[in-house]
Amino acid sequence: MSMKLELFVLPVSDVDRARAFYEQAGFRLDLAADVSEDYRAVHLTPPGSEASIIFGKGLTTAAPGSAQGLYLAVTDIEAARAELVGRGIEVSEVFHDGKGVFFHGHADGDVVHDGPGQERIAGAHPQRASYGSYATFRDPDGNGWVLQEITQRAPGR
Repeated sequence: MSMKLELFVLPVSDVDRARAFYEQAGFRLDLAADVSEDYRAVHLTPPGSEASIIFGKGLTTAAPGSAQGLYLAVTDIEAARAELVGRGIEVSEVFHDGKGVFFHGHADGDVVHDGPGQERIAGAHPQRASYGSYATFRDPDGNGWVLQEITQRAPGR
């Protein structure tokens, strides 16, 4: 059996503002439907991704900005960061976790906290180890995204 993550419902407070942000970040618009005054849906896909996001009005009861740890796999962390910054998106500097396992930070208002036991170190992983370098950004509601450099995947991926 094959199962692929297809779609993530993203909680936002302002549909038009979120759509503008994600289009500015380079996400492809797949669908924009204004079904009624109480139901709108905007479906977008990150560049090169098979999985997408959807947000709108009447889609979720989750609090806007409550989605954290949304990972975007990139093959070159520096180039991906530069592309987003060039598009006007505020992105953290590239960093790696001194513990070397898994970055799991979260946003609380305007502050981004690292997870327990983490040690954020400036710059890419010294050996550029696959899964080892990160950069973060947030949408206007505070939903938290992580760019993760993956240059070699585990077998079967």
